[in-house]
Amino acid sequence: MLTIEQDFYSEIEIKKSKFISYIFPNKNNQNFDIYLNKLKTEHYKAKHFVTAFRYKNSYKQIIEGSSDNGEPRGTSGKPTLNVLIGNNLIDIGVITVRYFGGTKLGTGGLVSAYSDAIHSTIKISHLIQTRDLIESELFINYKNITRFKALINKFNCFILNENFNETGAFFKISCEEQNIFQLKNY
Repeated sequence: MLTIEQDFYSEIEIKKSKFISYIFPNKNNQNFDIYLNKLKTEHYKAKHFVTAFRYKNSYKQIIEGSSDNGEPRGTSGKPTLNVLIGNNLIDIGVITVRYFGGTKLGTGGLVSAYSDAIHSTIKISHLIQTRDLIESELFINYKNITRFKALINKFNCFILNENFNETGAFFKISCEEQNIFQLKNY
């Protein structure tokens, strides 16, 4: 699965309606309402704020949702969510701001417009591979600490905490599961 680490946006115009699509990191859906309120303040003259999101919860289940925000049912939020699903994106929020240009697009036109808006933003986004990290605690004796820290770097793990005693140290680390297994068995 793919995700992003920073915000991106792009703008398209269709029949004088302006669609500004924002994509942003949204792990556990914690940034979503803040981001939406910020955009509603910035774009106070806009008619619609169509939303979609996908994230993994603490049980590694994919949670997803969308809103048409006043557009005809199924013409904007769901097509936006389908673009996220089709691009295998996770831990992402999308808000597409629409300024109505005076011409009705019809249901097919709206589906196409909202899909095109998010596609254009994904195209300019810097997508990265996601990593499922877990935490573990390991005891390492003093003679192996230097080698252990080198392996931590090699496996792209993170030391969250370390507590030293007379024979070594307890390290709380965050790492992908297969790398923790290798660290425990070195």
